[in-house]
Amino acid sequence: MEEQQQKRCLSCGEPIYGRSDKKFCGDACRNAYHYEHNHKQTNMVRKINAILSRNYNVLQELNVSGKTSVTRRQLVEKGFDFKYFTHIYTTKAGAVYYIVYDEAYLKKEGGDDAYLLVRFEEKSNN
Repeated sequence: MEEQQQKRCLSCGEPIYGRSDKKFCGDACRNAYHYEHNHKQTNMVRKINAILSRNYNVLQELNVSGKTSVTRRQLVEKGFDFKYFTHIYTTKAGAVYYIVYDEAYLKKEGGDDAYLLVRFEEKSNN
């Protein structure tokens, strides 16, 4: 007769007692295991979402009228990070808008420090 091998906790390696489908010896080990396997990715997403949120708030704050001009310095002073945006929209004329949710910015031609801020409205199919 073969001896059944004792299952071990995925976190600490201690023997597991109880249900046959149990993977951890207790809540502390289960929490530690899941934290170790998920926190790096979760922290990265949390940091990126915080940057996107800050960028969105800066654009909203500076673009009260729905269309306005600002300088790069104004954006940077408010904490805007140009590396983070949600998507890009290119017009038929070739203008490239960088969009953060429904707020967008376009680098103006001719001025290396000027940006146009616009609010993209959701188009209705009615």
